[in-house]
Amino acid sequence: MNLDKVFENNQDWIKTKLELDSQYFEKLSKGQSPEILYIGCSDSRATAEELMGAEPGEVFVHRNIANMVISIDLNVMSVLNYAVNQLKVKHVVVCGHYFCGGVKAAMTAQDLGILNPWLRNIRDVYRIHRDELNKLPDGDERYNRLVELNVQEQCVNLIKTAAVQTAYKERGLQVHGWVFDIQSGKLIDLKLDFPEILHNIQEIYDLG
Repeated sequence: MNLDKVFENNQDWIKTKLELDSQYFEKLSKGQSPEILYIGCSDSRATAEELMGAEPGEVFVHRNIANMVISIDLNVMSVLNYAVNQLKVKHVVVCGHYFCGGVKAAMTAQDLGILNPWLRNIRDVYRIHRDELNKLPDGDERYNRLVELNVQEQCVNLIKTAAVQTAYKERGLQVHGWVFDIQSGKLIDLKLDFPEILHNIQEIYDLG
């Protein structure tokens, strides 16, 4: 993409917004109150606001390779705590997407250098669910099922955190797992049973 075109597009976008509301940017500068924290993949095909039809200020977004929620990743944990404790979001969404390059790389037996420790977390998801996955044909079906299971496990990782547990008890914060189907453009709600997952892991991960 031509970088000069980026700035042209920006000017067109400003013009369009001001034509609809002459105070648009003045209002935008006064702060944000998003109801959703969206944790998605960095893949250039899976843009967050666009696929949800969201406007600036409506969604707080964090993206990384394969939409991971890793407890020792200070980036995602800082975003989570800020969104939950300061912005008081009502929903936390983990959104994966079919044909995810990060998930596919994790299924490949090769040394990927600095990516190894990151992708190991996805390989752990495969290990946990290998009985189910190994029954599927080796190909897109198994690959995309791992995408779904990875979303599920990252939601579990969210539920393990003190920020999410506290906000759930105090104000009913909800955690959701979605998948974006690149082939159709559809968002798919995996309909994870958040209260049931919390109940099942509470014996070990209850933080009071």
